[in-house]
Amino acid sequence: MTKRYFRHLSGAVLTTAFMLPTTAALAQPAPGEVTPASAHQPSISRGHYLAIAADCAACHTNGRDGHFLAGGYAISSPMGNIYSTNITPSKKYGIGNYTLEQFSQALRHGVRADGAQLYPAMPYDAYNRLTDEDVKSLYTYIMTEVKPVDAPAPKTQLPFPFSVRASLGIWKIAARIEGKPYVFDHSHNDDWNRGKYLVDELAHCGTCHTPRNMLLAPVQSAYLGGADIGSWRAPNITNDPVSGIGAWSDQDLFQYLKTGRTAHARAAGPMAEAIEHSLQHLPDADISAIITYLRSVPAISERGQTIANFAHPGRASNYNIAETNVRRGDSTLDKMTDGSALYEAVCASCHQSNGKGSPDGYYPSLIGNTTTGQFNPNDLIASILYGVDRTVNEHEILMPAFGPNSLVQPLTDQQVASVADYVLSHFGNAEATVTADAVKQVRTGGKQVLLAQLANPAVFFGLAAAGIIGACIVLSGIWWFVSRRKKRLA
Repeated sequence: MTKRYFRHLSGAVLTTAFMLPTTAALAQPAPGEVTPASAHQPSISRGHYLAIAADCAACHTNGRDGHFLAGGYAISSPMGNIYSTNITPSKKYGIGNYTLEQFSQALRHGVRADGAQLYPAMPYDAYNRLTDEDVKSLYTYIMTEVKPVDAPAPKTQLPFPFSVRASLGIWKIAARIEGKPYVFDHSHNDDWNRGKYLVDELAHCGTCHTPRNMLLAPVQSAYLGGADIGSWRAPNITNDPVSGIGAWSDQDLFQYLKTGRTAHARAAGPMAEAIEHSLQHLPDADISAIITYLRSVPAISERGQTIANFAHPGRASNYNIAETNVRRGDSTLDKMTDGSALYEAVCASCHQSNGKGSPDGYYPSLIGNTTTGQFNPNDLIASILYGVDRTVNEHEILMPAFGPNSLVQPLTDQQVASVADYVLSHFGNAEATVTADAVKQVRTGGKQVLLAQLANPAVFFGLAAAGIIGACIVLSGIWWFVSRRKKRLA
């Protein structure tokens, strides 16, 4: 979708999300950089900017060949795939008949025009703090600037009891999914306020980076402290110097948010999507404001971690092709299970036998890399299974996938575990280990949360039966207490 998406952008955007009604040009590219043709078009509207900052296209456009904002993108959740809806102004299949009030209800409170509840794959727990003016600007942009697409998006069909959308109303109350429009905090400056508004509301960073409890509600005491998000790990982005981003320089953070690439980190998975469709298009002032706010987030340390993810020095690989061939024997790649042999066969051509990547950094070093330095290996496993694919400034960064649907070389769960273990023990966090079961868990969507287990009939009816028995015990106790009190009074 990237090349087509650039045609929806222009070279000027708002410098703030909500405080200033004026526009300003994007920072000029460095000499030699390629710029999209749309960079020479007039300024975009406030609503268009807000849609970019809110990353609407990443979820509501189905891949690079999908129609812009026409939905159909499968969002993985613990309960199953949730398909994004058509939010073009199509009156038949989109939201063309929505009033501003109905649009606001869907965006802020997760309630469709027909009264049905929306699944929280739509981050209305962040959007509910958007200002009235910004909601109106988004509505105007979609209704007047987006091309209607008269095509239906696939319907989401989750297993019972999650197929009962009405239950989401109860969940919202229990999980306290509600908020009020953002109010400027006069104890901080403009940059901090703009950064907070972008991080918490528009860019909804906490949706991925804040862990959730058993009800899948954000744990605010661990705000931005890192969380598992499907098959991926959204890392700690608090200001802790070891567990978070406290040891990153402002320049490192700026470059990463703009390009997905620094000397010690490369964006993949959902973060690569956020950079490709949203962050790279924001003006420098907004990226700087995000950094200003993140620097103020209270540090959260992770138990047992004593070295930053990107600070692992790596160890000599001691790779010997003769010895590896002996261990490998005459096995084909399909039967190969030795980690060093697999690494040489499928990884070393890009990352080199010593794990240091290419001299120009195009193929990243696996040493001093946050992906290989985390104790939680999910990002490494997911990168091997699903690959890396992001386009920044019309330049595609691609690492092939080695999962079951690989077009290059499918690897079994055991093979992925072996090569990941080899990478960790030689180039990253040697304390982290990977098993075939861990790979299977990542491949099937990540660790199943307790709430998702309700889709299992045995679990659901078991809990229901336990609830009925518990209620009977409580009611019996109340009856006994009341009866005994009546006897005493008599």
